[in-house]
Amino acid sequence: MADIRVDAVLDEGLGNQAYLVDLGDGRGLVFDPTVDLRSLDAAAERRRLKVAYAAETHLHADFLSGAVRLSRRDGARAIGSAAGARRFEHQPITDGDDVDLGGLTLRGWSTPGHTDEHISYLLLDGSHPVAVFTGGSLIVGAAARTDLMGADMTEPLARAQFRSLRRLAELPDDTLVYPTHGAGSFCSAPPGANRTSTIGHEKATNPLMRLTDEDAFVAALLGSLGSYPPYFARLADLNRAGVADPGPAVLAALSVADVQMLHREGAEVVDVRPTGDYAAGHLAGSVAIPLREVFATWLGWLLPDPTTPVIVIRNPDQDPDEIIGQARKVGYAISGELVGGVAAWAAHGGSVLTTRMVGPADVDPASVVDVRQRAEFATGHLPGASNVELGQLTHAGAVTLPEGPLVVMCGHGERATSGASMLERAGRSDVAVLIGGPGDWAAAAGRATEMSE
Repeated sequence: MADIRVDAVLDEGLGNQAYLVDLGDGRGLVFDPTVDLRSLDAAAERRRLKVAYAAETHLHADFLSGAVRLSRRDGARAIGSAAGARRFEHQPITDGDDVDLGGLTLRGWSTPGHTDEHISYLLLDGSHPVAVFTGGSLIVGAAARTDLMGADMTEPLARAQFRSLRRLAELPDDTLVYPTHGAGSFCSAPPGANRTSTIGHEKATNPLMRLTDEDAFVAALLGSLGSYPPYFARLADLNRAGVADPGPAVLAALSVADVQMLHREGAEVVDVRPTGDYAAGHLAGSVAIPLREVFATWLGWLLPDPTTPVIVIRNPDQDPDEIIGQARKVGYAISGELVGGVAAWAAHGGSVLTTRMVGPADVDPASVVDVRQRAEFATGHLPGASNVELGQLTHAGAVTLPEGPLVVMCGHGERATSGASMLERAGRSDVAVLIGGPGDWAAAAGRATEMSE
């Protein structure tokens, strides 16, 4: 059996990984790349590979695909399921179709469920399946969500997902499993350090893989689903059309007058600085989204209209390439940055606000709004705290919040700062941010957190 070298190209923010397979002759095969090719390019350079094939397991909802960009830039052959009706040049694959890779064979395996057109890929050495790239079908410890195509499709796709997992279970136990979605993905991956597995390990340990009753599987899968960002509803269609080279990654320099004009025309100001810097002084009405691995997700969640111009406030040491690259993954363009930042704005008479930061020993739990996801809140929260997921605060006027001063919290402080900025935009001026999370409060207060169902 051939020695297959596979490099995982991890995107911690999206909770996903692309895979680069060394075909042994200077060519590479990549699965599910994003349009931000920086990490993939670095991996290919380390391996001294030229990407010759770019295969997609499904029409992604959580990021824009890089398959078309690789095709046009590097001459890679794009591959995808025929059922996906992609509108760009590619090799359509149906169940059982083979692609000769020169020594290895790539075989399409229809595995609908996560989407209706989902396909997995077997990597064969002769007739032996060495690995299976399962995208959003079988993932480590679970299976990806089936509610992204509408409520009327959710249960039928869950039943299709059950059948797809039963089919994958027929592969040899030593078959390596390479899923695209992993821990941190809003496509419903469970927490955990392992991102790859084997068929045998999943059959023995994956709770959904072990269910042999279809109705029980559907109930378990659908009962595990949480919320997801609104941009998931539009990216699949963009990926069907194909996304080309987005152009140079440049942050245009904007003066105070430029920003004032753009803001009057509907532009949004996004402050990407660390929480403490934002709290010490920020533009009134700006949205705080501290730059970190999950920046793209929260940009797309808190600013649901991708056509809105985005102006950035950043510190000089924050990488413009990272800001632009992350924004592009979810279909956003950055108009530019305010030169001189908050200081320049204040010098020209612009309104600058501050946000109070409080320590875990100085908070009344009854005033706390915990903006973590429902499942996170359930595992441990301050007694009496309210749970309003951060994504819900895009409609802050429509959610029920405690009267009086509020303290917003999450696990560390970044999402809480975003939440405070959204509440401020909705007209709340009595908002503070808790430094730290539930564990910090429990240690400071000498009390236990509560759990809920």
